[in-house]
Amino acid sequence: MPISDASPEPQSVCNPITSSAIFIVATLAPGSDAAAKVRGWCEDVAGLTRSVGKRVPAGNLSCVCGFGSAAWDRLFGGPRPASLHAFREFGPQERRAVATPGDILLHIRADQMDLCFELATQLIAALGDAISVVDEVQGFRYFDMRSIIGFVDGTENPVGRKALEFTLIGDEDPAFSGGSYVLVQKYLHNMNAWNELSVEEQERVIGRKKLSDIELDDAVKPTSSHSALTTITKDGEEVKILRDNMPFGRPGAGEFGTYFIGYARSPEPIEQMLENMFVGRPAGNYDRLLDFSTAVTGGLFFVPSADLLEALAERQP
Repeated sequence: MPISDASPEPQSVCNPITSSAIFIVATLAPGSDAAAKVRGWCEDVAGLTRSVGKRVPAGNLSCVCGFGSAAWDRLFGGPRPASLHAFREFGPQERRAVATPGDILLHIRADQMDLCFELATQLIAALGDAISVVDEVQGFRYFDMRSIIGFVDGTENPVGRKALEFTLIGDEDPAFSGGSYVLVQKYLHNMNAWNELSVEEQERVIGRKKLSDIELDDAVKPTSSHSALTTITKDGEEVKILRDNMPFGRPGAGEFGTYFIGYARSPEPIEQMLENMFVGRPAGNYDRLLDFSTAVTGGLFFVPSADLLEALAERQP
């Protein structure tokens, strides 16, 4: 369904890619006081972002705030986004897309990490003991948009008007138009095993040339490659999602990872990608990248429009 020009103002889902990011997942503390504090905080997010960002106007600071399914009911009650539900796990135990706790997601982006750090500090301080942070990742851009495993990431992202059409809810759920869904996962990579592969073997796992980022011809690209299994079509048309993945790591601890974050106007295409990757298409023909990468977190969140986020401060469950 089309996106109307009169739709509510979205959050910064489709903002340009930046060089730094902080991803924060938090859970709500028990009690009505904590819920009330989070509701009041909703109308402060935009103002805090503007205040911090004004100090470095060229820094492209932004923040996207999302809420999990259980948190939505507890915080806001009433009407629910039509497709909001708990994260769905996929795959057998040895390669599973796991669900982990998470009520609130903050995706903070800027071209300077100090801006991200300052905004994260202010947002978390404003919430105080109403939340507990269960995961925090500082991401960075790696050379020419590459992931830790050395391949360019996000090549097939939609741009311009197409990005809006694929990420923002329209008249299919009018009470929540201008909103979006976001799915996040933290992957850890076995870099020793990955680097033992030849470049040609790595290219067959990903489905693209490593240096040029050109997709392999269908005649030679394995059906188990990452690019093959994450291509989704519906009614003969490819369905896109918007990725803003970030590398992260701690070399001294031997930790090398990718924080996957995908936005879409419905969780369906992202969940189909995960099923293809972890279960296989057909079953058993799974994404061979999972032989080297392990998902250690997983969460699904609804991102209200900027207008609705502020209005939620007055919502009562």
